[in-house]
Amino acid sequence: MMDWTDRHCRYVHRLFSPHALLYTEMINAKAILRGDRARLLAHDPAEHPVALQLGGSDPGELAEAAAIGAAAGYAEINLNCGCPSDRVREGAFGACLMLEPATVAACVERMRAAVRVPVTVKCRIGVDRHDDYRFFETFAAAQADAGVAALIVHARSAILGGLSPKENREVPPLRYEVAYRLKRERPSLVVVLNGGIGTTAAVREHLRHGIDGVMLGRAAYHRPALLAELETAILDAGFRAPAAEEILAAIVVYARREIAAGTRLHSITRHLHGLVTGTGGARAWRRFLGGLAQRPDADADTLTAALPLIRGRIAA
Repeated sequence: MMDWTDRHCRYVHRLFSPHALLYTEMINAKAILRGDRARLLAHDPAEHPVALQLGGSDPGELAEAAAIGAAAGYAEINLNCGCPSDRVREGAFGACLMLEPATVAACVERMRAAVRVPVTVKCRIGVDRHDDYRFFETFAAAQADAGVAALIVHARSAILGGLSPKENREVPPLRYEVAYRLKRERPSLVVVLNGGIGTTAAVREHLRHGIDGVMLGRAAYHRPALLAELETAILDAGFRAPAAEEILAAIVVYARREIAAGTRLHSITRHLHGLVTGTGGARAWRRFLGGLAQRPDADADTLTAALPLIRGRIAA
């Protein structure tokens, strides 16, 4: 979810689910070590719990970046071994790392030694022609032996030559049974499922197969009310889905603080398009976000003008 799940996105999503574990977008370990780490790792305390997702392949660099991330307050360190984009592949990390299970295991071991928070790995079930169960199980076994806290499995193979990142999310078939089998054969390994999951019913079905958890991506981004539905259905039966007025009021307060610190309103509102997905006010809301909210001089109170567009529209 690079360029999607930034800190403003996570603040919005936390309003829908008090307990879901949120993830950062993937951040190159080198950028943390050599760049503006304060900006890269900035987050609001209200976002917690948040996992820091790292990209990289050098055990030493990843260990150092993990230690910095843990010190910054992140609740988990996740190594991305599933992203198929060209720029990730050229940097020798992402899905291509599945071809080097020993290297990934060394990274896990070094990061575990550097932090006290859980270290997890996100991966695919295969890469290019290496898409049989033995390949996947060998990779998983190496990480389990290295002490990985959980394996987050996008249940598609990654095709590194010929498919775009978008096509890699749609063309390779979903094979959930591969993750199910891994969990059956390694019951002590925490397995979290990802890929093509977009309803509460689907989440329940995967959990019935013994999977320890489910990671949602674009489904939650485009319709964050799904997070509220899952909060009630899976985590807290007493949770009450927030009303539109409550969501917007919290965002206005947050936006005031952020704008005072130099953030443009659009950096926040670009994550609000899914606020009323599937309702009669969705089109008017999108027009509002694409117009007034993008003006350079827009302030937080600009959002209050949109209340008539969304009042009563959000319901889990």
